[in-house]
Amino acid sequence: MMASPPFRPALAQPCRRHRAGRLVVVAVVVGLPLGGCSFDLGSLGADDKPKQPAVADKPADTVTAKNISDAKDRATRGQVLAHSGKTKEALAEFDQALAADPYNIQALYGRGLIYQGQGQHQQAIEDFTAASGLSPQKVEPLLGRATSYLALDKAKEAAADLDEAVQADPNSGAAWTTRGQAYERLGEKTKAAMSYNRALALRPRDEAARSGLARTGG
Repeated sequence: MMASPPFRPALAQPCRRHRAGRLVVVAVVVGLPLGGCSFDLGSLGADDKPKQPAVADKPADTVTAKNISDAKDRATRGQVLAHSGKTKEALAEFDQALAADPYNIQALYGRGLIYQGQGQHQQAIEDFTAASGLSPQKVEPLLGRATSYLALDKAKEAAADLDEAVQADPNSGAAWTTRGQAYERLGEKTKAAMSYNRALALRPRDEAARSGLARTGG
């Protein structure tokens, strides 16, 4: 992400520095390589009502109030475990949460971040897509999915998600920075520079945005 070397998305540099897989996953889960995309969903609350099914293998009428309660408890435990670096245990909790309630957005998003940290970007994209479908116009799953798209060199798809993300939350510095990266990858320096400028207005110490702005001549 510095000047001169070939461009890489923000999440690539921490992964090179931390060769141990467990450390990489822990870093991702607490939000470090995502340029500000945190493990906690913030505006995407656990009580948001689903807009569409997350998975097809459990009919909606079998999701009882007890299932929903159990899933919330497991998703919360999964978050705590992930923050403690116990990502294997966290993943098991998220899996159990989704077995009980396929519509649990917290578990989908948390599991997506763990998959992302393990380099399983297609699986991460599937979970972020489900979370976004259940609660549209929320920045967190859009930003998470865009980050994995960038890791898979799908800058066009990432840019589309990030356009939506900055509309959903114009005050998300992380979304603006990542949008700059996507448009820089696409060779659209004007859009990239504008995004980096917006990110710096929100987060003056954002070095990723600052170096991106220098690269794009903004």
